[in-house]
Amino acid sequence: MCGIAGIVGPEIKKSDLDLMLTSMAHRGSDARGVYHDKGFAIIGHNRLSIIDISHEADQPFSDPTGRYHLSFNGEIYNYTELRNEIGLSYTFKTSSDTEVLLAAYLVYGKNCLEKFRGMFSFMIWDNKEKSLFAARDRFGVKPFFYSNTNDFIFASEIKAIKRIKGSTQNVRQWANYFCYGSYGLPSETFFQDIHQLPAGHYLQFQDESLRIEKWYDFPERISFLKRSYSEDEIKQKYLELLKDSIKLRFRADVPLGFNISGGVDSSLLLTLVNNYHSSEKIKAFTFFTGDERYDELPWIKEMISQTGNPLEKVKLSSYEVPEYASLISEVQDEPFGGIPTLAYAKIFEKAKDSGIKVLLDGQGMDEQWAGYDYYKTKDNSIVQGTGKSGSFKPHVLAKEFRALALKPNYPRPFESSLQNLQYRDLFYTKLPRALRFNDRISMAFSTELREPFLDHLLVEYAFALPDEMKIKNGVHKYMLRELTGEFVPFKIAEAPKRALQTPQREWLGGELREYVERRLSILQESKVSDWFDFKSIYKEWEDYQKGDKQNSFYLWQWINASLIFENS
Repeated sequence: MCGIAGIVGPEIKKSDLDLMLTSMAHRGSDARGVYHDKGFAIIGHNRLSIIDISHEADQPFSDPTGRYHLSFNGEIYNYTELRNEIGLSYTFKTSSDTEVLLAAYLVYGKNCLEKFRGMFSFMIWDNKEKSLFAARDRFGVKPFFYSNTNDFIFASEIKAIKRIKGSTQNVRQWANYFCYGSYGLPSETFFQDIHQLPAGHYLQFQDESLRIEKWYDFPERISFLKRSYSEDEIKQKYLELLKDSIKLRFRADVPLGFNISGGVDSSLLLTLVNNYHSSEKIKAFTFFTGDERYDELPWIKEMISQTGNPLEKVKLSSYEVPEYASLISEVQDEPFGGIPTLAYAKIFEKAKDSGIKVLLDGQGMDEQWAGYDYYKTKDNSIVQGTGKSGSFKPHVLAKEFRALALKPNYPRPFESSLQNLQYRDLFYTKLPRALRFNDRISMAFSTELREPFLDHLLVEYAFALPDEMKIKNGVHKYMLRELTGEFVPFKIAEAPKRALQTPQREWLGGELREYVERRLSILQESKVSDWFDFKSIYKEWEDYQKGDKQNSFYLWQWINASLIFENS
């Protein structure tokens, strides 16, 4: 896992690239490299060594002719199979997936993307054609940001681009965030002139011309998949795909660990991980807060008692929230999810301190198996577990600012309304924001996060199944629970989906009350204070302290904004 950066243009300063790489030093401190095609482009790389940790595999990585130069963030899990497939077409000098990626590009061109199973964001500079090719994985696990004003600038994090060019807030995106909870469409960020390459797309830049194309067409892939299966066939096929996905994601030359919650997803994953890696029990990590209403330790301890894995319990206390919120806000560059994200960040900090460079988790299962509560009602909610309480408070916004908001309109390419909700969450709402939060907090602590459930073969298979295989008799993730029941204790297999794992609602109205008030005061003094009607904000805050705390999302939105704009 790494950080990539570069500038394409006629007047390039190496000092600018150095600033970009330094701003992302946390993404990889094992090596730093630069390739400079003077007068045309400069590309850089911060390396976190995972596969072939020798310096022979450092980047930017060049082909034997010296024409092509690769800067790559991610992992190609099936690199061994691809290396064998390429065979005599390329002579390898390392055992890295980096070299396999470049070799696949040389042999197959952009069609190499279809062959990759993994998470990736990479760019290749052709110093003969003076052209740049860049691509992002199917679900956007790894990021690629760029700015195309004057020079073409790209990086793994927004802060690297901001370091060498001015940034202007994308005010409409902020309005959408406060009104609808939107974190932007696949190409958008919270900054006007900084964009992201959408998941499953590639770009080509040459002679000041930018072209972006989709290479992964998910609806088309689903249209070719068979939909008539027996329950036994479904379980057998899905289990086969999942075991293969786990096997591929165990390829590393450094220690691995595992993030576990008390739910169905990670419990199944841990069981299968142990089956595959039976010679040595990998270390499991989980967070808790000491509040039995939210902590999943009882389920986790029951699961661990069955598997025998060593367990590292990482506690987040309310008094730690202010410090961690400031740290993670700086890491994220944009708004993030709330106190659960802070608790999750502590896991990566502990893993790093324990000498573990790679963690696996269960991200992606709810989107493919319809695990969220609103899938049952098939409404338009994008926030899980807020009950009947409104997630957003647009009436506290200034009239002119609120008028900028445009309610996002998402594609509906499927006949099934359930599949359309799943598709929205996979490519536009739930998964993109979770992947963004997770990439930035894992890399903040120089740790790689791998997600076996996001293998595209798994996602496509589950997504294409009939609705009744996902929700049956009111039970979410029906078929997955049937499968899980064969491997894990009954109580865990039947456990309902829980939206929150921290007492955020109670803390904000209790132990963190003074912190909330301080954050609201800072927001009122910030340069964006004219976005808000603070009389209405303080009325909502007063009502929150007195009333039913079903939902604290809007409070976190205001806190998050105050963190971002405190010193800007």
